Amino acid sequence: MSAYKDKKTGKWRAHVRYTDWQGEARRKLKRGFKTKREALAWEREFLASASGDLTMTLGEFVRAYEEDRGPRLKLNTWITKDYIIKDKILPYFANKPMNEIGPRDIVKWQNAVMREGGERSGRPYSQTHLKTIQNQLTAIFSHAVRYYGLKVNPAAKAGSMGKKRANEMRFWTLEQYSRFAEEAMEEPRAYYAFEVLYWCGPRVGELLALQPSDIDLQSAELSITKSLQRLKGEDVITDPKTAKGVRAVSMPARLVEEMEQYMASCWGCRPGSTAA
Repeated sequence: MSAYKDKKTGKWRAHVRYTDWQGEARRKLKRGFKTKREALAWEREFLASASGDLTMTLGEFVRAYEEDRGPRLKLNTWITKDYIIKDKILPYFANKPMNEIGPRDIVKWQNAVMREGGERSGRPYSQTHLKTIQNQLTAIFSHAVRYYGLKVNPAAKAGSMGKKRANEMRFWTLEQYSRFAEEAMEEPRAYYAFEVLYWCGPRVGELLALQPSDIDLQSAELSITKSLQRLKGEDVITDPKTAKGVRAVSMPARLVEEMEQYMASCWGCRPGSTAA
């Protein structure tokens, strides 16, 4: 390490030499530190991260985790993961060294997260949401075990919180939906949207991404090939949530008839066109 002061700006620079994961010699320079202490602290953190030294804090490791995993994930997947990490994990573990976090720390964190749900909204987090939060911490430590030499995944050893599936799934019966649909008829666009949702079962994002060309009235099939996501304030078309999400769904005769009528009534929306 060789922090030094820039004579022109009066700021400190950090300059480190290190060996990357491929065994090649590298150099890293970072400018703009107010004090020598800050520059040296950055050098220590960078060297720990570059070498995979698990004395680095979890906050430091998350940056390495993002560099490793971020490019391999869909943008919307990473945004969700990043939100949970920053909101539910870093407030507890950001400054704690990775190799000092044990199962007892994870259990205390789990208890704090479960209490937090009631404190924030007046009711506890759902079991599926708790499971999602747990999965993110487990994934971070799994990455450290697999690629950085951490011996034990403390999140896995501590046991999970939450459940993968909720205890009860609620569905509308046909009678219940029919009563709802009668009221929705007053707004045709909403009515036809709910008709597609009820009879074909796409996710809401998949519904919003549909185009007339995805509706084959001849074969009575709905093609699900994309999804509309709201990412960082912008509407973005992405692939469906999973690889199996690309699919063709059969439409009942009543829906085929309704779609034909609706598409014919929309300006620029004819069966087989590509207008949105």
